[in-house]
Amino acid sequence: MTERMETGGSMLRPRRKEGFPRLLAQLMRRRSAAIGMAVVMVLTLMSILVPILHGGDPLQGTEAAAYLGPGLEHPFGTDVLGRDLFLRVFYGGRFSLAIGFSAVLFSLAFGVPLGAIAGYSGGKIDALLMRLIDLMLSFPSLLLAIVLTTLFGGASMSGLILSVGIVGIPQFARQMRGEVLAIREQEYVLAAKALGFQHLRILFRHVLPNTIAPLTVIATLRVGTAILDAAGLSFLGLGVEVGVPEWGTMIKIGRDEMSQTIWPALFPGLALTLTVLGFNLFGDGLRDALDPKSK
Repeated sequence: MTERMETGGSMLRPRRKEGFPRLLAQLMRRRSAAIGMAVVMVLTLMSILVPILHGGDPLQGTEAAAYLGPGLEHPFGTDVLGRDLFLRVFYGGRFSLAIGFSAVLFSLAFGVPLGAIAGYSGGKIDALLMRLIDLMLSFPSLLLAIVLTTLFGGASMSGLILSVGIVGIPQFARQMRGEVLAIREQEYVLAAKALGFQHLRILFRHVLPNTIAPLTVIATLRVGTAILDAAGLSFLGLGVEVGVPEWGTMIKIGRDEMSQTIWPALFPGLALTLTVLGFNLFGDGLRDALDPKSK
């Protein structure tokens, strides 16, 4: 991306040419990115609209309707309690998507400042923060999430968000540090320092705006990973509260019913797979569009 310097008051900063319409056009030209974006949008809209339009109760059913196969009345079939799986899958999608987005926002809120401080300050502060990040990365992410969930009191939605969010902090911190290390040596940042501007002003006016693109890519990819991590914890019994139809919990319950029917495990698993795949394809497309040199 070519940069031109412009004066805004006494500030020097690069002018950005890219806009949302151009980015959207680039994404549409990439089939995998367009498919990923479509999958994410469809699943998100279905998770919002189906529970509203269906009118049924995802937590209640009738034993007479237990283990029905897919049909017109129940497109995904029913479970052991006769609950409609079509409604439960998309109702559970609300929880899975909410956990994924909330965990990523938590990771961003703490990872970005840590990485910015480490990269901009350098020296002992950088070394100390990076050793802390390296320590967190030395543990397998699922193992660390299990330990954190246990520390936060076991199965709860808030504990699940915190655990998955903390696990994601190192990824954002390292990415942010690398971006800041590169940007702080740019001419417009050096010019701002020479003019005597405060460090916080330089960070917020010159450094942080130029990290939005890579952070957006990482965040998009991370949402899919966060949803998968949360489902894994729920499958192990460390996720949301008992009774909440989150995808991981539904897969766990469906596994116990495999001798009777496959539908209670198949459709939540399919929804989880498509969601993670959609975010990964969308994130890869964003990376190619925002940084063509990375291909």
